[in-house]
Amino acid sequence: MWAAAAVLLGVTACHTGGGYTIGGNVTGLHGSGLVLQDNSGDDLPLSANGSFVFTSGIDQGGAYSVTVKTQPSNPAETCAVHNGSGTIGTADIDNVVVSCTQAGRFAYVVNESSNSISAFSIDQATGVLTPIPGSPFASTGTTPVAAVVDHNGTYLYVANHASNSVSVYAIDSDTGELTSAGEPLASGNGPFALLVDPSNQFLYVANMMDNTVSVFVIDSSTGLATPINGSPFDVGTEPTSLATDPGGNFLYVTDYANGSVAAFSIEAGAGSIAAIGGSPFAADTGALSIAIDPTGTFAYVANESADALSLYSINADTGSLAPLSGSPLGTGSSPESVTVDPAGRFLFVANVTGKNELTSYSITPASGEITPVSTVAAGGFPLSVVIDPAGTFAYVANEDTDNVSVYSIDSTTGALTPVRGSPFAAGVDSRSIAID
Repeated sequence: MWAAAAVLLGVTACHTGGGYTIGGNVTGLHGSGLVLQDNSGDDLPLSANGSFVFTSGIDQGGAYSVTVKTQPSNPAETCAVHNGSGTIGTADIDNVVVSCTQAGRFAYVVNESSNSISAFSIDQATGVLTPIPGSPFASTGTTPVAAVVDHNGTYLYVANHASNSVSVYAIDSDTGELTSAGEPLASGNGPFALLVDPSNQFLYVANMMDNTVSVFVIDSSTGLATPINGSPFDVGTEPTSLATDPGGNFLYVTDYANGSVAAFSIEAGAGSIAAIGGSPFAADTGALSIAIDPTGTFAYVANESADALSLYSINADTGSLAPLSGSPLGTGSSPESVTVDPAGRFLFVANVTGKNELTSYSITPASGEITPVSTVAAGGFPLSVVIDPAGTFAYVANEDTDNVSVYSIDSTTGALTPVRGSPFAAGVDSRSIAID
């Protein structure tokens, strides 16, 4: 665990044998037995989240390639490496990200009008939701509209649109119960979306009413956060959603009023953002939600007012977006929320207005193009769709019917089937859902 000051300073250089070191951060690790390798050697066992550095150094001009030798067990997890390969220049490498995931344990639904958070345990075999004792939990802010769990499953962050703040809750690792971690963080005007970067160091908040993104450095020991220098940053007009590539090198922000996507480079270890060349990139009317595939190769944007999806390829070096063939793609109903499964095989889109449905698409790996697979009924005004970390179930928060629809995902085709007992009752105006 890093304190905030250590996060800002990064990994201390250690030039073993005259070379430069390779290191980064591991997140989401709950099991035991994780072993990393660099260049098929230099085994590095890890037992906790936080920073790591390989022992052996590599001289300038040498190649490095970080891989997982042994995956964690008890519980079983899958760890993936991002920013893991390249050629040494004249500095240590400290931005390797190792992200570990297990099957979803808890689900949290923010209820806008009842100012509460409904908490559920997840049956990992069936996807069925069971209310956690004490749920719903009272919000420490007003009009909660969005939520995100940090990558270690330790804290829940909730954006409070009316009180211009972000609430922080500690998650009981055994029960899923929420406890306030302290006073809410002051954000900009009208916070609407949240993101924790892949290294688990920074919290990003899209402030819809003052056209900014606030950036906070997270204190891993408390979950509370402090604004970085220069925050908040101007990002466009009415920012409504946030996404990064898997390595946390670039930030993407949908600008609803402009119908575009603003793209920024992220300063490693500092969290600050700077617009990249060509930004903003055209989307369509009412750009509302964005998702990035797990390889960081493709981006998908739900354009609510245009009844269409925008599809892009991502330049891995610059972060720029280029429209895919056939983009934008009409959906026939206002797409409100979009997400990609953890394997990058399927895209899921929640459509509101008269249809109130969830559609799954298969993704062509080579091109990023999508093909409809199945469409199922959701509840009234489905506003938020998320996939559990194992890619087994889809969860949709339905604002008008105050509940959550849950579907099993066919692992071969991506077809959706409602699970037993779905939908599950939540609070008034269930607006957003987050999975631990």
